Amino acid sequence: MASTSTQKASSVTISHTYDVFLSFRGEDTRKNFTDHLYKNLDAYGICTFRDDEELEKGRDIAFDLSRAIEESKIFIVIFSKNYANSRWCLNELLKIIESMEKEGKIVLPIFYHVNPSDVRKQLGSYGDAFSNHEKDADEEKKARIQKWRTALSKASNLSGWHIDEQYETNVLKEITDDIIRRLNHDQPLNVGKNIVGMSFHLEKLKSLMKKKFNEVCVVGICGIGGIGKTTVAMAIYNELSNQYDGSSFLRKVKERSERDTLQLQHELLQDILRGKSLKLSNIDEGVKMIKRSLSSKRVLVVFDDVDNLKQLEYLAEEQGWFGAKSTIIITTRDKNLLAQYGVNIEYEVTTLNEEEAIELFSLWAFRQNLPNKVDQDLFYEVVRYAKGLPLALKVLGSNFFDKKTKEEWKSALEKLKKSSDERIYSVLRTSYDGLDSVDKDIFLDIACFFKGKDKDFVSRILGPYAKNGIRTLEDKCLITISANMLDMHDMVQQMGWNIVHQECPKDPGGRSRLWGSDAEFVLTKNTVRAKWDTSN
Repeated sequence: MASTSTQKASSVTISHTYDVFLSFRGEDTRKNFTDHLYKNLDAYGICTFRDDEELEKGRDIAFDLSRAIEESKIFIVIFSKNYANSRWCLNELLKIIESMEKEGKIVLPIFYHVNPSDVRKQLGSYGDAFSNHEKDADEEKKARIQKWRTALSKASNLSGWHIDEQYETNVLKEITDDIIRRLNHDQPLNVGKNIVGMSFHLEKLKSLMKKKFNEVCVVGICGIGGIGKTTVAMAIYNELSNQYDGSSFLRKVKERSERDTLQLQHELLQDILRGKSLKLSNIDEGVKMIKRSLSSKRVLVVFDDVDNLKQLEYLAEEQGWFGAKSTIIITTRDKNLLAQYGVNIEYEVTTLNEEEAIELFSLWAFRQNLPNKVDQDLFYEVVRYAKGLPLALKVLGSNFFDKKTKEEWKSALEKLKKSSDERIYSVLRTSYDGLDSVDKDIFLDIACFFKGKDKDFVSRILGPYAKNGIRTLEDKCLITISANMLDMHDMVQQMGWNIVHQECPKDPGGRSRLWGSDAEFVLTKNTVRAKWDTSN
């Protein structure tokens, strides 16, 4: 079983010498269980620290052991009958719990022929040990004893293994498999370079997720295309994955489910049931295996880029397919989908603020986080054009990287204003393409005529389907509504303009909508010939 501690993630990279640190009472388990566990781990090439000699009792933790604790990734604490008799073991446990709380390291307890409740409440042999510690204790020692009690309570509240009557070889294999899985997950997902503003999203999400859910917790991450939903999901996955029995990040679910749901099922199971040979003949068999194998496990699963509940039908149709206290994260452009699935936490990714936008654009345009010596007005005009959209800032920064003169910047900016970069345009257009014909028309009307207008006024103008259409556009993150006013990102609006422009690129009179100078030209020259023209 995995640790259920609310362990903090450290932003400091620490060099790890050891994969595993064994903490144990030598006279209880050194020549039996601990030795067998050590040899099992060693056989799989897992670098494990084990103290080979009993140290003098009552001493402070020796420098070399203190350093070994600092340089270890995972701690296995073996609570045996006489563990609490040793002041050395209790002091070592204090350091281990401190490392867990400050650096987010994993602590896995093993209750070796002792009741976890005795460890937690200091009863039985643990109560006897503390009675001895407390004899003639001065104030300083009493304070230390209280710290020992707290550390034992914290450690015994973590999930681990209780060894009593079962075959030890089976438990040893289970522990070894768990350690292998955790170390395999030690390589984080690559969120890319030049990430700006991520700490804000992580802290906000972790704060929202602090609430304990007895069943499955579903987190929905939504926002327009290019806002960074997948990047945020990857970052939170890296932070939390080692706190679960297993984890899986399924990318591009919408795209892949259309052609290979069976492969997605296989990937989900393989990620979580590491080391097990899997053969799925068909999708129905995959569903049965997911229910059978994962319903008892506490897992973290990310379904990235979902726009229809049917895409989850054979992967996670019901939250009960996963064990209690599991976490499902869904990234989508459709807030309504999240409501339909029953999310506990909805998190909408927002655009970068001006300071973050300047930093991100500069990192891609100049390979540094401050503006280079270019014309400041042009620089800020490009940044403002992106309106805090991370994808746009990254693409624009790359485009301007080789532009050295003011004239080159001017030319590139004018080109952008006439036609969005294809990489940005294609990402944003995906949401539009998923609309039905009525909602597409409402979107184009708002983009061309009604951005910044009152929602009720626009609904009256556009007719009976408008209210429902506006709600759909808001769910799809194509528009926002604030103080009853309709708004949309400038690049989303430009996408709408481009869609209308492409209806008849060379002749404005053949387009479905006209505004600005094009409208003046067509009406003055009387060149209207769009499909809705009834003059003939």
